[in-house]
Amino acid sequence: MRFVGYLGSLAATFLGLSAVTFAIGRFVPTDPVLAIVGDHASRETYERVRIEIGLDRTIPEQYAHYLWRVLHGDFGHSVMTSNPVALDILHFFPATLELATLATVIGVLVGVPAGVAAGALKGRWPDHLVRFLGLFGYSMPVFWLGLVGLWLFYAKLDWVAGPGRIDVGFEDLVEPRTGALLVDAALARQWDVFNNALAHIALPATLLGYISLAYIARMTRSFMIDALSQEYVVAARVKGCTFWSAVWTQAFPNILVSLITVVGLSYASLLEGAVLTETVFAWPGLGLYITRSLFNADMNAVLAGTLVVGAVFIGVNSTCDFLYRIVDPRLRTG
Repeated sequence: MRFVGYLGSLAATFLGLSAVTFAIGRFVPTDPVLAIVGDHASRETYERVRIEIGLDRTIPEQYAHYLWRVLHGDFGHSVMTSNPVALDILHFFPATLELATLATVIGVLVGVPAGVAAGALKGRWPDHLVRFLGLFGYSMPVFWLGLVGLWLFYAKLDWVAGPGRIDVGFEDLVEPRTGALLVDAALARQWDVFNNALAHIALPATLLGYISLAYIARMTRSFMIDALSQEYVVAARVKGCTFWSAVWTQAFPNILVSLITVVGLSYASLLEGAVLTETVFAWPGLGLYITRSLFNADMNAVLAGTLVVGAVFIGVNSTCDFLYRIVDPRLRTG
């Protein structure tokens, strides 16, 4: 019964999301017909296309038609690429998924231990260092960090490859099984392609990973300070538990639920498309695709991308709910 209610909640959330995207498409000042036929089309052509895309129907009929198409994976055609929007998203989203996943891994592997150390050693130099690095990551514009990173590590030091996902000479050498270039190259044992792709993704992933770890470390520090002040930690110390043992075996498990929420939100925000980062590094991801579509008044692509972003947040939140029940037995009852 609880599972049915959970599915009903997901369905209601998706319906609300689809209604919002539909409203955006119908009430923005851009004329979708003109985006298709151009400014110099005849009146007859304009009216014919208007009827073909259903704008002659009532608003409820248009929404019902829109929802039916979305449920069948039909988002229309892109004016910018002339491809079905669904195919465009399948092409661009894996690049964002790969970049966001690697950045989140960096953020978690560095940010969580740093936040734990800062919270445990509050007021000492590790705490000050983590707080400074976190403040710097929050304060600096991401596009500025990207440009400085390209100038230093690509143009001057030649430690990483330049903008783009891979060099032209390595394109189409690996069968796209998963869409994640690093994974596909490893599965095909094309290590030259793997190394080239890794050289391209290293800088943008590290940049986004730094921004992610700044947020994760800051929140982990706050959670840890609160957990270490609880009576069960004091009791464990009185019973002879060492300080660091109390940190990792008593306090840390009790902040996991909150930490999962923080990591999930960070991951979802990266999956929605790190627009500025993808623009600076010419990374062919979802954020860059939506931005270019918006500039070209390609509303089919913009609406589909917005819907995908919303679905990503729904999916990440659902995954977090599942993980809560794994790490906290109290949530499994009821």
